[in-house]
Amino acid sequence: MLDSNYFHYTDKRLNCEEVRLEELGRTFGTPLYVTSAKSLVESYKAFEQAFEALPHFTCYSVKANYNLTVIRTFAELGCGCDVNSGGELYRALQAGVAPDKIIFAGVGKKYEEIAYSLECGVLMLKAESLSELQAIDQIAGEMGKIASVALRINPNVTAETHPYITTGDSKEKFGIDEAELPEVLALLRQLPNLRLVALDMHIGSQIFDPEYYVAATVKLLALYNLSKTMGFAIEFLDIGGGFPVTYDPCKPATPIERFAEKLIPMLLPAGVTVIFEPGRYLVANGSVLLTKILYKKRNHAGKEFFVVDAGMTELIRPALYQSHHEVQAVTRHDETVVADIVGPICESSDFFARHRKIDAAEEGELLAVMSCGAYAAVMSSNYNGRLRPAEVMVNGSDVKLVRKRETLEQLIQSELL
Repeated sequence: MLDSNYFHYTDKRLNCEEVRLEELGRTFGTPLYVTSAKSLVESYKAFEQAFEALPHFTCYSVKANYNLTVIRTFAELGCGCDVNSGGELYRALQAGVAPDKIIFAGVGKKYEEIAYSLECGVLMLKAESLSELQAIDQIAGEMGKIASVALRINPNVTAETHPYITTGDSKEKFGIDEAELPEVLALLRQLPNLRLVALDMHIGSQIFDPEYYVAATVKLLALYNLSKTMGFAIEFLDIGGGFPVTYDPCKPATPIERFAEKLIPMLLPAGVTVIFEPGRYLVANGSVLLTKILYKKRNHAGKEFFVVDAGMTELIRPALYQSHHEVQAVTRHDETVVADIVGPICESSDFFARHRKIDAAEEGELLAVMSCGAYAAVMSSNYNGRLRPAEVMVNGSDVKLVRKRETLEQLIQSELL
């Protein structure tokens, strides 16, 4: 989706803030991820303003985009981080995030990751099973520490989203079933090296209807009250993330204010700090993937193809989730064509758009695949021996290279022959 404030046309040339994308393509080459710094800042401010009436703490979900400069941008605004691995924890720390502003999540933490997070002094570890609680207790005991933990509760609320990003019902691997909480709380009394500080939920991603959050929050609040009657002093309720963004202009996202209007009256009486974990909401529409048209072709049936130099190795969402991304010509044309926009990867699923109306750009011109700030660069791969692209961040007229393009030497640097 074109964001009129950050990605806009001037004299038929597509800009990121005050910089022409064609200039970035010439300077840094393609494929290229281009991020608007102002978009990140304004998305964060909009989220904070929506929930300002509620005592809360926002933790950026690093898995959406773990570029160090992106993380630091949010950290400088006072945002914490939600991490899902030792690698993401390391990245957050290297970006300057204070350990006590980091939450360590994930359904399958290894011994070394638990020990690493305890050594760093993270705010809390989110436990998702009885076995994990016992493991954290054992490791904390061996280290002579008391581990602050949260229980991720599965509220059995199935949100209407893609099945691969549904995380809050009993069919999925995530969380502790709500019915098991009394048993878990009883176990916690027997684990001397744990301190329960939070109850947590996460019901999925790209959830457009606030009523799913309402249903899940009702259950979370009931479990919060149960934990209080059993003598636990809960400091935080973690609502997770999953707030929607617009990828397709025909399917605009529900404004964040609608979620706030529903959730604030429910959560305010609890008298605890509420944690939010937005990821996609903060970054998705802040970046584009810049790509060059290598070839144009037409098959015997008259079908048009734009073959570009980016593919599913740079943006796997269309292949993995059947997701929609707008594609814009960097130079506007008066005429349009209907074409498939496809990449160079040896897979039939390697496409950005099927039968899409697009400006009649020529070979050698650039296209911008929009809304690539979330789950694009972080899910990139070296499949087909591809080199991961460079990344740049634009702030007004200032341009900063925030990730170098990979080299052929880097492609094999970890292998032994």
